[in-house]
Amino acid sequence: MIKVCKFGGTSMANAEALKKVKNIIFSDESRKYIVVSAPGKRDKNDIKITDTLYSCYEELIQTGKCDKYFSLIRDRFVDLVSELGVKLDIESILDQTEKEIIENKSKDFTASRGEYLSARVISEYLGFEFVDSAEMVRFDSEGKLNDDYTDDKVKTRLKKVDRAVIPGFYGKDFEGKIKTFSRGGSDITGSIIARGVKADLYENWTDVSGFLVCDPRIVPDSQTIKQISYQELRELSYMGASVLHAEAIFPVKKDKIPINIKNTFKPEDAGTMIVPSEQYIAEGNNVITGIAGKKNFTVLSIEKSMMNSEVGFIRRVLSVIEHYGICVEHVPSGIDTLSVVLASNQLKDGVLSDIVNEIRENVSPDYIHVIENISLIATVGHGMARRSGTAAKIFSALANEGINIKMIDQGSSELNIIIGVANSDYEKCIGAIYKTFYGNK
Repeated sequence: MIKVCKFGGTSMANAEALKKVKNIIFSDESRKYIVVSAPGKRDKNDIKITDTLYSCYEELIQTGKCDKYFSLIRDRFVDLVSELGVKLDIESILDQTEKEIIENKSKDFTASRGEYLSARVISEYLGFEFVDSAEMVRFDSEGKLNDDYTDDKVKTRLKKVDRAVIPGFYGKDFEGKIKTFSRGGSDITGSIIARGVKADLYENWTDVSGFLVCDPRIVPDSQTIKQISYQELRELSYMGASVLHAEAIFPVKKDKIPINIKNTFKPEDAGTMIVPSEQYIAEGNNVITGIAGKKNFTVLSIEKSMMNSEVGFIRRVLSVIEHYGICVEHVPSGIDTLSVVLASNQLKDGVLSDIVNEIRENVSPDYIHVIENISLIATVGHGMARRSGTAAKIFSALANEGINIKMIDQGSSELNIIIGVANSDYEKCIGAIYKTFYGNK
């Protein structure tokens, strides 16, 4: 059996946490490939290494040097090596790293050094081989992961390596320069390695014991999800559930490799298993798996008589939005109505007004109404497809709380129901849905 383990920033934060990591790894011989993040916060007042590196880059651009912020990086890693008792010439590695940061003058290269340095230390601490992800992970000319090339590189590089530590978060672009994923991208690296070595399980170790049904800041006693499918995870991650990067399932999905979200500080907890739909086993009477949401959307509500018989109507509306380089979140529609949901942060500096005017010119609607300050809440679960009345329970719960629903959108797979409410009703809405389905458990 082969397990790939990714350890997040809190697991890398200090020597005490790293000793727990070492115990976890050596407690199971099948944990062979270890992907690491940059060290996170040691306490609530601390600063993550990656954030310090971004400050380092800004200092470099403004002054041509980065010694002020890099000295913080230096102190952190020197202390870590000392506390772990690792025999590593960390000062020379740090000197070379600072030199390369100055030479490259690259934001991505600078940000990537947290994972690089972390992996150098951990590989020495564990006695595993260090394998740089820059040797394996490749991006294409459009900045997207080159899946097939990367997969081949991983297979070739790790074929004869029994146990390795690999930095997460970055690879190389088509010109051979360091390029990072978006924040949290070490999750994706772990998934890439799991696929490349044909792992039986990808363990993602963090500081929580799996996914919760909803945000504990809204429902403090929210239950842990024992099992969730790839599809459910995608829906919940996209809508704000942030335990795992939303794109991390793509590399493992094809080979149907399950992911186990585990807690470094409570390794005995089962965590959450993320599995292919065909391996999903419904538990008890659970109708829904999770609830997640985001605030600050704008809805363009368009009405036109006989819209359904007008060829190309929706295409022309979406073409206007595409022209402004804006992503469309949802497009619920009726016979004579069309709603287009957009993230409000993309509509600054008069863009919203320009879009509305161009839509009027292109499709001559009877009416356009702009609804701002909308939150989207997704209720997700495989059980919804086999159980009647789920939507009615949601709507009744909101009605009982006096919450006005602005928009409804249900996926064709019957995996989710998305509703739009005023930002001011966001927390109350999630709490009401949770209470309806989990309140008595």
